Amino acid sequence: MIGEKPKVVIITGPTASGKSSLAIDLALHFGAEIVNADSMQVYRGMDVGTAKPSITERRGVPHHLLDVADPDEAFDAAKYRSLGTPILHDIASRNKASLVVGGTGLYIKSLLSGLFECPPADPEFRDGLRRTWEARGPEYLYERLKSFDPESARKIHRNDRSRVIRALEVYYLSHQPFSSLVRRHNFKDRPFHTLKICLQVDRPQLYDRINRRSVRMIEAGLVAETERLIMKGYTPDLKPMNSLGYRHILKFLDGVYDLDEAIRQLQRDTRRYAKRQVTWFRADPEIVWMRPDDLAGIIQRIGTFYGMRA
Repeated sequence: MIGEKPKVVIITGPTASGKSSLAIDLALHFGAEIVNADSMQVYRGMDVGTAKPSITERRGVPHHLLDVADPDEAFDAAKYRSLGTPILHDIASRNKASLVVGGTGLYIKSLLSGLFECPPADPEFRDGLRRTWEARGPEYLYERLKSFDPESARKIHRNDRSRVIRALEVYYLSHQPFSSLVRRHNFKDRPFHTLKICLQVDRPQLYDRINRRSVRMIEAGLVAETERLIMKGYTPDLKPMNSLGYRHILKFLDGVYDLDEAIRQLQRDTRRYAKRQVTWFRADPEIVWMRPDDLAGIIQRIGTFYGMRA
């Protein structure tokens, strides 16, 4: 199983497609370890809103890169890669299989294909863009991005504040469109042999799962979890606090929404996010699409990849 390049299996797919539970079944079957690839599950204290598997749900399977940062710590794809790469090499050195599990496509891409050089963040400039976003709304900055870098604008949702601001920041600091930097790099650094499996769920079924999970998050204590984060001093302008679930509950706590409306908005925004995830994954020609209920088929494919008996 150990060669010049370690073998790594990716289990990805849109939110609510069943990645976590399937990955644990696979890990138990193969004696594998799981490396988280969900950008929100890295944060401590953010469990309900990120659908982080509990200790009980993990069923004794080693999990890596969960709870490795506080919500006010800077954490991005570069940080993720710096932590994840040695973990994958360590797992391989112990003759264990590794499953990278999550739906954050950029994190997976950075781990498997490297990162390109771009200007470091400029906190003062970025804060100015955030203030502009709050004062003039997302449409204003998105239209600026479209004029400077239409290719990036086509790939970034107009309400995705972090990515819109970062693309504008890169343009202003480098005088080059973010998309052109990505093209030149082409993510050619390939330190691992990979099998990428993306879970395919019919859209009506996926949207039903999303709707029901949104309600379960409220029942499981998302409001109380958000209140605890606020009491610890984590402010709404932090990236994790502006993520799915938390930003909706913050509006409920501020009286902007009643609870039913917060749930409805959460369901709608999560469905839109899942649609963007699917678009991202469909652009990757290496991905193998499989249904989450085809456990036997997935086991067989992974077994063949690792040269194991399925």
